[in-house]
Amino acid sequence: MYFLPEKLDDYVVSHSEEEPELLQQLTRETYQKILQPIMLSGPYQGRVLSMISKLIRPKTILELGTFTGYATLCLAEGLQAHGEIDTIDVNEELVDFQRKYFNKSNYGKQIHQHLGSAIDIIPTLDKTFDLVFIDADKPNYVNYFNLIISKLNPGGIILSDNVLWHGKVVEPVDEKDHSTKAVLEFNTLLKNDKRIETVLLPIRDGLTISRKI
Repeated sequence: MYFLPEKLDDYVVSHSEEEPELLQQLTRETYQKILQPIMLSGPYQGRVLSMISKLIRPKTILELGTFTGYATLCLAEGLQAHGEIDTIDVNEELVDFQRKYFNKSNYGKQIHQHLGSAIDIIPTLDKTFDLVFIDADKPNYVNYFNLIISKLNPGGIILSDNVLWHGKVVEPVDEKDHSTKAVLEFNTLLKNDKRIETVLLPIRDGLTISRKI
């Protein structure tokens, strides 16, 4: 989803940080072997995630929705020296693919994979987080927020992806379109919840930054 004219978008990308070689390899193999490769964060958004993480310097990161591990590695670039990232996904077939690239990176030992429903796994994580990235199934976005807000440290950041949902958030909603309805509900929650302050950025398919007060 492009919200800028293509030429201007190309200019933005060409004047931003380059995508690391390892992530280029991950992208190529994802497109060769994995269904729905469009789910990758992509080089520009990946550099945005990396920059935000580097600015925060988190000790603990929680990611909901690993896919092939692209965003995981981008977020890991900002980890403190002994920091850790817990990443959750339901797709058993992707675990080995993810681990291959995690181990090729400098962060392999700092990345902990969890297989299963985030709804079930989040309550079992006995830690709090400085940074959370939500990029999983949209109908559960509100549920994820309610589970993680108490585990987010004061001043901690929640990054939420796909919050513009291909532009559908400003179109008439089909009652059967549960994902769009869920994203609209989630965006309203982030706007109104007094425990956080929120800015929605029109980056690709929409990226919200919420800071716990």
